[in-house]
Amino acid sequence: MKNSKRGLPLEKVKEVSSGGVIYRREGEVLQVALIARRTRKQDCVWCLPKGGVEEGESLEEAATREVREETGLHGKLLHKLGEIHYEYFSPVDRTRRDKTVHFFLFEYLSGSMEDHDEEAEEVCWFPIDEALRKITFVNERNLIQQAQEHLLKLS
Repeated sequence: MKNSKRGLPLEKVKEVSSGGVIYRREGEVLQVALIARRTRKQDCVWCLPKGGVEEGESLEEAATREVREETGLHGKLLHKLGEIHYEYFSPVDRTRRDKTVHFFLFEYLSGSMEDHDEEAEEVCWFPIDEALRKITFVNERNLIQQAQEHLLKLS
C-alpha cells in the first residue's frame, strides 16, 4: 500500500493485545462487564477490556492485568475464548497496524468498577443479552456469544 500524498510505502506494524470477558451471576442472571471508551471522534463505544502485551508478559498475564486495570475487577481466568484480527491506519505515526487481540474468559472474584483506570469512561455490568445488543464491535459480540454458550453448558 502506498501513501497517496507522497507515493511512499506505509510501514506495517504488528501489534498483539489481550483482553477478556469477565462475568458474574446475579441470581439467575448472567452478567458481563463492558467498558465505554471515547474515540478520536469523541463518540463513545462499548467494548471489552483489552490492551497491549508488555515485555515479558504472557497473553494470560496481559489479559488479567488489562481486565483489572480497565474495569477495576479481579477475575479467575478460566480459558481462552479466541482471538480477533484486524488492520487499521494510525494517523499519529502514519503506519498501518496489523493487530491480533487474544481474549480469555474470567469469572468475577472481587473488586469495584469505581477503581477502573482513565482509559475507560465508564464500566458497567450488563445482563448478557443486553451486552450483546450494546457492544459496538461485531467481532467482540461474537466472543461474548462464545462465552455465553460455554457458560450455559456449565449450568
